[in-house]
Amino acid sequence: MTKPNLPRVPNQQARHLFLEKHGLCAAPKGSGKGNDLSAVINDLGFVQVDSINTVARAHHMILAARRPAYREKNLRAHLERDRLLFEHWTHDASVIPTEFYPHWQLRFKRDRDRLIGRWRDWRRNGFEEKFEEILKQVSDHGPVTSATVGEDEKRSNGGWWDWHPSKTALEFLWRTGKLSVCHRVGFQKVYDLTERVIPDAHRAHLPDEQDTIDWAARSALDRLGYATSGEIAAFWDLITPQEAKDWCQSALANGLVTEAEIECVGGVYRRVFIYPETLESLEAISTPPSRVRIANAPNACLDFPTGSKSSSPNRNASTAITSSPFWKETD
Repeated sequence: MTKPNLPRVPNQQARHLFLEKHGLCAAPKGSGKGNDLSAVINDLGFVQVDSINTVARAHHMILAARRPAYREKNLRAHLERDRLLFEHWTHDASVIPTEFYPHWQLRFKRDRDRLIGRWRDWRRNGFEEKFEEILKQVSDHGPVTSATVGEDEKRSNGGWWDWHPSKTALEFLWRTGKLSVCHRVGFQKVYDLTERVIPDAHRAHLPDEQDTIDWAARSALDRLGYATSGEIAAFWDLITPQEAKDWCQSALANGLVTEAEIECVGGVYRRVFIYPETLESLEAISTPPSRVRIANAPNACLDFPTGSKSSSPNRNASTAITSSPFWKETD
């Protein structure tokens, strides 16, 4: 049953808000480097790293769509020299502002508990015995790649995920925070000890679990504009759907968020959570430019009139997700 008296947001306003939150409402201008690039990535939250390279890698296209002056070396400087970004997982491998690193401590803990059992079933035996050996190798001799660990182990042609034990150990140590990606060679990850990659101030800050849940939910809703509790959980993929649901109910009771109905394609309405100040500011959102440049994960770079039907990109928060139920053909 539809809850009575919920504010309703017309489809066009919902789409304009979505474009604004994804950096696609304003005209694409700016230096695409330094503080300007940091601001773009911070506003998006993260940029998904993609190995596919048909036209260019998707993370570069995402940034170039918002800053035509952007160049690939600008991202490398943030990642590899200035350490303003780090590489880890949201729903997929991503580059993330290093100031958010403390909240990834919760992911490290949960991945440690979750992956150890799963990978015992999925991977070749023996990877756990490689942890200390790899950490000592990195500590004594510097950064490594999957090709430079376990050199005496049999490599397999069994598929993308058929890793030798030292490769599995290397990935596990990265996923659980002991190692960090310090740079890439081509698209191959190079790993070093986390204390040699992540600045001390960010490693030293250890928020408690509830602080991270609150941060993840608040920051996700801020970047999405409106969302269900499931979409809030999926944004960073840092908290569970139940944790996001509980946060939404608490925030609703405290007046931090409100509920609204967003008009979807065909006039159907969908209930979402939204900040009251966002709801109040809808009329002030700028009309998007007549043409919007969009980059998506399959590396299609589209330039189409606002409101036209696009191809379906993936769910990366830093792409324009025009396949959502809120998107329709006419503007």
